[in-house]
Amino acid sequence: MHPDWLSNAYVVADEAGGTAVFVDSGAPLKPLLAKVEEWNVTPTHLLVTHGHHDHVAGNDGLRRRFGLEVVRDSTEAGMLRARALPTPGHSDDMVAFWVNDTVVFTGDTLFKDAVGGGDLEQIRRSVMDVLMTLPPETRVLPGHTDETTIGREWEENPFVRVWRGIEPEGTEPVRVGGEEATLIVWSSDYDGKGKAWVRFADGRDAIVGGSRVERR
Repeated sequence: MHPDWLSNAYVVADEAGGTAVFVDSGAPLKPLLAKVEEWNVTPTHLLVTHGHHDHVAGNDGLRRRFGLEVVRDSTEAGMLRARALPTPGHSDDMVAFWVNDTVVFTGDTLFKDAVGGGDLEQIRRSVMDVLMTLPPETRVLPGHTDETTIGREWEENPFVRVWRGIEPEGTEPVRVGGEEATLIVWSSDYDGKGKAWVRFADGRDAIVGGSRVERR
């Protein structure tokens, strides 16, 4: 994890002495390179969840070192099967990678207790219609900070609970960027500042960073 951006990068191998893939590169890569050597594996691909700088900063270095194929689509490498799941909302190019039906790399769409900022309806569809349909035991390795599981987020994520209809929408009046709004959902977030779903007086909905919300 990057100490400032709090962004994650990963390396996944099928077995010792086998094949590996990297997932994103916006974190210090030295620990991952050490694992490649320890496991004696051959990296073949770099899976990219989306193109924001804090997730691709090390792409060029990895490509030069290993001659990796950079992919945003479903691919196979050795015994690894990575299925690309389009999950737009935080960015138009966002994809999650579901690897060997056991772990999903969610980029900036789904976090522990939160979701990514961006187009609310797109994010809702990406979370509820795509990610929440995966088996509950699926490990979630997000683009920032702590891992979780699909089952945990189904039960405990504040956004998911409201989208499921088991928690009511909030009614707290707030201000966002100088505009009056209603706070529909408040959650913790990876940066410690919170994440909010707000609805403006004209009916617009948005998911914004908690630092933008003035609570009274």
